[in-house]
Amino acid sequence: MKRLVLIICFALLGTTAMQAQSGLRIGGNVGLPVGDIEEVSNFQAGVDLAYMLDVADMLYLGPKIGYTQFFMDEDNFGGFEVDDPAFLPIAASGRISLARGFFFGADLGYAVGLNDGNDGGFYYRPQVGYNFGIIGLVGSYTGISVDGGSFGAINLGLEFGL
Repeated sequence: MKRLVLIICFALLGTTAMQAQSGLRIGGNVGLPVGDIEEVSNFQAGVDLAYMLDVADMLYLGPKIGYTQFFMDEDNFGGFEVDDPAFLPIAASGRISLARGFFFGADLGYAVGLNDGNDGGFYYRPQVGYNFGIIGLVGSYTGISVDGGSFGAINLGLEFGL
């Protein structure tokens, strides 16, 4: 009986620790372009690296850096090859944990343009998700406001707590 109680206690402690959002997090996402870019891009992909700090009960803040790229559909440019717009988002990230692993949050910052003629712009990414332990499933919208338009995508991704 003592052994069963001990096993249950360790299982509950492990589950609680795995739901934590703090620490190093690495993730990847894929998305469907929407808005201004929707007619000339057919796919978006990105990766992120964040370090989240537990600043209050269920509130996490930290820096985030990433890479995101919109893949252009060459058919829309008469067969000419065009550079796929690529960005390096540098942002502040915030999350609020809800009951049983659910969370919502947002990233706000600047996306540095990595191509010639790509000056970058304001970066924002609202998100919702669920943590299954060290792995989390994240749904988000990625938006980058640039001079004369915007890049946007609806994303689905995975992240790993390290």
